[in-house]
Amino acid sequence: MALITRYCLRCILLFSLGAFSVFAVAAVDTFEFDTDEQQQRFRNLSDELRCPMCQYANLSSSTGGVAEDLRREIYLMIMEGRTDEEIEQFMFERYGEFIFFRPRFNPSTYLLWFGPLIFLLIGALVAWAILRKSRGTTVASSGLSAEEQEKLARLLKQK
Repeated sequence: MALITRYCLRCILLFSLGAFSVFAVAAVDTFEFDTDEQQQRFRNLSDELRCPMCQYANLSSSTGGVAEDLRREIYLMIMEGRTDEEIEQFMFERYGEFIFFRPRFNPSTYLLWFGPLIFLLIGALVAWAILRKSRGTTVASSGLSAEEQEKLARLLKQK
């Protein structure tokens, strides 16, 4: 009886492993390229373009249906002989600036590129102004009379 139970458990385990491996293989795209250069271009573009559905994954790592369609579209355009710039422009026209992980450098993205530097400079100026103001505050500038300043100095010396 124990032998039959172990045999059944092994069969269930093997069946479940086989069933899950089918799902893992289903997400892999298989494209055949004429040259290694075309395959490298496909990989680069798939890594640099963002999946519109997943938002935080590139096309290479996304398993979504939209990512599959975009990978297929990139493959077809590469096979048609389009350049990387033409493919990126096509994706930009279709999905906007969001499709790029590294946005293009143009007037609409200046704040995105220079924003952190601007905020860093503003923070440095504010810190500098606060330090300058705190160093400028002395006993003489506190509005005390000469007599009060002397009394304060004597009290401070006693401690």
